[in-house]
Amino acid sequence: MKGGGDKAGRGGLRLESPRFRLLSIVVGCFVFCLVFLLSSRPDVTSSFDIVSPRVSLANARRPAAVKTLRTSSATGAGEVVRDTVIVEERSDAEAIEAEHEEAERENDGNAATAAASNSDDQPAPEEEKTLAAAATGQSKLQEQPARQQPQEDLHEPAQSGGGDHQQQQQQQQPLCDFSDFRSDICDLAGDVRLDANASSFIVVDTTTSGANVPTTHKVRPYPRKGDMTCMNRITEITVRRATTTGGAPPPRCTVTHTSPAVVFSIGGYTGNIFHDFSDVLVPLYNTAHRYAGDVQLVMANVASWWLAKYAKLLRELSRHPPLDLAKAAASGEVHCFNHAVVSLSAHKELIIEKDRSVDGNLSTPDFTRFVRRALSLPRDAPTRLGDATGKRPRLLVISRHRTRLLLNLDAVIRAAEEVGFEAVVNESDVGNDISEVGKLINSCDAMVGVHGAGLTNMMFLPPGATLVQIVPWGGLQWMARADYGDPAEAMGLKYVQYEVGVGESTLKDKFPAGHKIFTEPTSLHKKGFAFIRQVLMDGQDIVVDVGRFRDVLLQVLNNLSP
Repeated sequence: MKGGGDKAGRGGLRLESPRFRLLSIVVGCFVFCLVFLLSSRPDVTSSFDIVSPRVSLANARRPAAVKTLRTSSATGAGEVVRDTVIVEERSDAEAIEAEHEEAERENDGNAATAAASNSDDQPAPEEEKTLAAAATGQSKLQEQPARQQPQEDLHEPAQSGGGDHQQQQQQQQPLCDFSDFRSDICDLAGDVRLDANASSFIVVDTTTSGANVPTTHKVRPYPRKGDMTCMNRITEITVRRATTTGGAPPPRCTVTHTSPAVVFSIGGYTGNIFHDFSDVLVPLYNTAHRYAGDVQLVMANVASWWLAKYAKLLRELSRHPPLDLAKAAASGEVHCFNHAVVSLSAHKELIIEKDRSVDGNLSTPDFTRFVRRALSLPRDAPTRLGDATGKRPRLLVISRHRTRLLLNLDAVIRAAEEVGFEAVVNESDVGNDISEVGKLINSCDAMVGVHGAGLTNMMFLPPGATLVQIVPWGGLQWMARADYGDPAEAMGLKYVQYEVGVGESTLKDKFPAGHKIFTEPTSLHKKGFAFIRQVLMDGQDIVVDVGRFRDVLLQVLNNLSP
């Protein structure tokens, strides 16, 4: 029995040996596959890690091109972040490279350029933007820097505390918008207090504690934000939140207004009619029109002569006397509002774009109608040839008196009269009464002038009239079009651009034949705007070819056909 049992045991072992060997092979294959998987995909090991919440948070914020829907909760052990959607993953090296590229793009977008000093009769462009526009044929205002994210956008509301408080924090809107390419604009609502002595607007917040109030903003309320030469002349306005509990208390009101405020500067390049309108009056109309006159205009860098010159336009925009920020500061005043807009909404030069207007329904012709109404200009259509009055159409020639002179002005006037115009000459000057200038130009049916700020007077022409711009030699067509050609057409005028030839410019007497200024003038633009202004704009006068210009005059006359 014993011997039989041993034999039976040895037989059972032999029978199970194949099964054991098969099991060993299966287990070995599994282990091999597992090792291969872990070595080729180290990120899989995270499934087996037990990490602290702090490590999870660090991993979640690893630089990567990921788009996540992130939820978080605060516990005693720390903050746990759960990423619910991952679009794309990058390696650490790729993420670092992407960060550097993003930083470079942001630095490039926010780089400010200094402009040349402004003359009395020419728009003051920003050097880098001007040269870029020359290369692309676009206006200097069409380049938009990378959006600067409002600081409130970067502020994460506290996650602890009551649900209502958390919801209020999440719904708190940014005070300022830095995305516009001409202006940084702050739209403030609620308990808004102007501490004039500190040039500061304070929004009093009763729903948050002092610890949760975002960092303050600094804004210069003038629409040339890329031009540091200009913007350094503008008073800086501080915008911040304050609370009634904790920290320094907000200032007490000395004057309370029921009307909203619109805050802007009349410093910068004002005093030049082009900038008076493109930087202040057109954007001011776009910003303040929605209030139908019930708005308090708050002005920085006030010049009394400027207020006197444009008083009729300002009174049409607001029935309240303007508030001079400097005078209010000297008196220690604190003005309180329920709504205030700091800075103006500006578009292209002298243009209001309807799809970007503040109330969504304004355009450039609305502004010119506003000007004609405010100045009591009677005509809203030009004279038509052969109408019942029998009058000859009037052509106004803008006569410059310092640079870019039209040396054969008398010959141009004779040619205009010969083709059928009544010719009128006007010397635009900064001291001219705006109402008188407006009445003269509104009485005309066409206007001619060499590129310069005097062409801004075209806005007094009746719709349907014609503007002729004489463009000096030097590849300046893009500038002429952006500053006056596009605005003229936006105002409902007809536009003709007469481009001077080499033989019509006095540059031919200053440079030898074959010089780059004649063969490749745009290649010289890379020398900078100071060169463009000094040599190509202010360094030449013009003698138009009267025979060639006569064809332009006939075209203008034909524009007046019924």
